[in-house]
Amino acid sequence: MAPILYIAAALAEIAGCFAFWAWLRLGHSPWWLVPGLASLALFAWLLTLVDAEHAGRTYAAYGGVYILSALLWLWLAEGVKPDRWDLIGASICLIGAAIILWGPRAA
Repeated sequence: MAPILYIAAALAEIAGCFAFWAWLRLGHSPWWLVPGLASLALFAWLLTLVDAEHAGRTYAAYGGVYILSALLWLWLAEGVKPDRWDLIGASICLIGAAIILWGPRAA
């Protein structure tokens, strides 16, 4: 369940941040901030649904999923195909996220 929540949270965070980008950098209406703020609130709520003992570990593992999601946004929303260095970096981050999320812990 955690990977699905992380993906949903990443999409909500990227969409919310993009709303601010669109307003400040692309000159769109300030009304873009309304769905942007709602999306950022959804992001925060989704992360609280991850079944983990510690918030910091949840956020750390989420980072790898966020990086991959941001590269997918780059490709699908902005039309820029990630290069091999993007993909290598994202792979390393996802491996790190998996270790953080599913690594054995002392009781």
